[in-house]
Amino acid sequence: PWSGLTRIAGSVPLFFAIFSFHWIGWWAFLPIAIMLVWTLVNPRLFPPPESSGHWMTRGVLGERVFLNRERVPIPTEHAIFARVTTLASVLFVLIAIYGFWTGQFWTAFASFFASVAAKVWFVDRMAWLWDEMKDAHPVYRAWSRADWTASFDEG
Repeated sequence: PWSGLTRIAGSVPLFFAIFSFHWIGWWAFLPIAIMLVWTLVNPRLFPPPESSGHWMTRGVLGERVFLNRERVPIPTEHAIFARVTTLASVLFVLIAIYGFWTGQFWTAFASFFASVAAKVWFVDRMAWLWDEMKDAHPVYRAWSRADWTASFDEG
């Protein structure tokens, strides 16, 4: 959960790193590079979760369930909501790119963080999906017991 939570928190410095191009010019590539390295290193800094009880862990497991929906069907409303929140996030990112490109701070700021909010809402919905699906398949039950090595090839 710490990896996911710190990545959400990292959206604030990421925003300012990107927008800093309008303040410090090409030097902005330094804070942008730092944030990109942080994004790549972050998942490796934290140990695997000890249980599937934390909201962020449940969200990640729910996302795995969502991605596996062809093999183990999920309730339709979860699939629809996942698409809606993803579409909202993408649309807000496009508006944020426009704001970054044109130097419109408040456009970039509002749409960037609206995109983050849509992603957090997606994770919340995936946690809900996990709660409903964790007993739907033997592999999911293994994940509930923190057997992160269980795969569909074995089950």
